Parts: sequence; structure tokens; C-alpha cells
Amino acid sequence: MKMNNCFKSWLVLAGSLLALSGQAAAVEVAGVSIDDSARVAGAELKLNGAGVRTKVLFKVYVAALYLGDKKSTPAEVLAAPGPKRVSLTMLREVSSDTLSQALLEGLNHNSSDEEKSRLFNQMLAIGQIFGAYRSIKPRDVITVDWVPNTGTVIQMNGKKLGDTLPDVAFYNAILKIWLGDRPADKTLKRQLLGEAAS
Repeated sequence: MKMNNCFKSWLVLAGSLLALSGQAAAVEVAGVSIDDSARVAGAELKLNGAGVRTKVLFKVYVAALYLGDKKSTPAEVLAAPGPKRVSLTMLREVSSDTLSQALLEGLNHNSSDEEKSRLFNQMLAIGQIFGAYRSIKPRDVITVDWVPNTGTVIQMNGKKLGDTLPDVAFYNAILKIWLGDRPADKTLKRQLLGEAAS
């Protein structure tokens, strides 16, 4: 009986230590706790990097990039096989129109004319996806996942938004909003590629 109680106590202690080690592995950016892993389409993804999108001195959101394996260049990220995730945790209220416009601007700045022509309908869908919401509020979490053989899946607070967008070129165009030659935020680009967030 004593041995049984001792074993139970050990299990509780081991479980507590595991829980604490999991918490320690999370990263905090601008007061937001970022998980060190994410599960997308049954695959366990690793946090590649995270940082803050700043615009005119205002902190807008915390972005995190999850991949199957760590990558340090945009080319490696775009070429990486398997599921991927970009997570945005809002730090301030932003109208859905403003967010849609910022995403479309990023797509426009980092896509060739040929890409824009090919992806035009999916780019338009971005505005429709967020159109159901008047604004995106602080602590709302938007995830943009690439699911192989399915497409781009966008969710807010765990709820799917709009239709799945099938073209991998479109997902890569979304990634280039933050990782392209004209990124939304140069510091954030470096942080998503693995530099420590400040």
C-alpha cells in the first residue's frame, strides 16, 4: 500500500515537472505566450521564430512561424514540404478592412505581375474572408495554415473563415508578406527566420 502511494506521488511529481518544462519552452513576445510547437494536419510543427509587427511605433500583432524543421532563409521556408502555420495574435484593435488592405498590400508588393494575375481570385478572397467581422480585437488569434493536398486554411480563434484556398503558390505569396523582398516589417522578417525577438 505504501509503495503504491509512493508510486502515485512520483507520477504526480513527474507530471508536474513535465508540465513546467512545457511552460518553460514557450516564448513570450510583447506579453504574448507563444507555444514552441503547433499541430497542423496531424503533424507536429516547431516554432521557427516569432516577433512583433510594428507600424508607426505602434505594436499591431505578434507573428509566429511554424515549420516541420527549422529554416533560416526565405527560400528554405518557401521550399519546405509539409504543413506550415503563420499565427497572428493581435495586440490592438484593427478594422477588418484595415487588416485585409494590409495583407493585400503585402501580397501586391511581393508578387510578380504573373503571380498576381494567376492568384487574383484567391487574393480577392482575403477581403471576403475578413469581411464578416467589423474589427479584429486584441488577443484575437488568426492562423493561416498550409495543409498539403487541401490548401490554405484561415481560422480566427479556432473558427474556420471562408473557403479553403487550394494553390500552394498562394500560400507562398502569403508567406512573402513577411518574408519577401519588401516585407511588412524587416525586423519581424529576421525574427521569423530565427533571430531572437526583443
